[in-house]
Amino acid sequence: MSAPEPVFEAPWHAQVFALTVHLNESGRFEWSDWAERFGATLQRHGVGKELNGGEDYFNAWLETLETYLAETGDADTALVNQTRDAWEKAYLSTQHGQPVTLE
Repeated sequence: MSAPEPVFEAPWHAQVFALTVHLNESGRFEWSDWAERFGATLQRHGVGKELNGGEDYFNAWLETLETYLAETGDADTALVNQTRDAWEKAYLSTQHGQPVTLE
């Protein structure tokens, strides 16, 4: 018997999905509003290509979540960008196979 296929291609896909569900369940937004915004992002990203449900899909998911939280005042855009840049720098400067951490 073979192992089932993973639902998410990468851990961060599962994390951003779980965070979004948690924010919805905490009353931060209505799921129908989220779905409308996410659909618009997918449509914008999918123009001229088929989204595969993996990296491109979750990049659109993350973009929607970041934009939505910035619009509602639940996230500071400058801080989000600063944190993303710090993680990217840490990732690019970490030796292959080693855990990525922020200093």
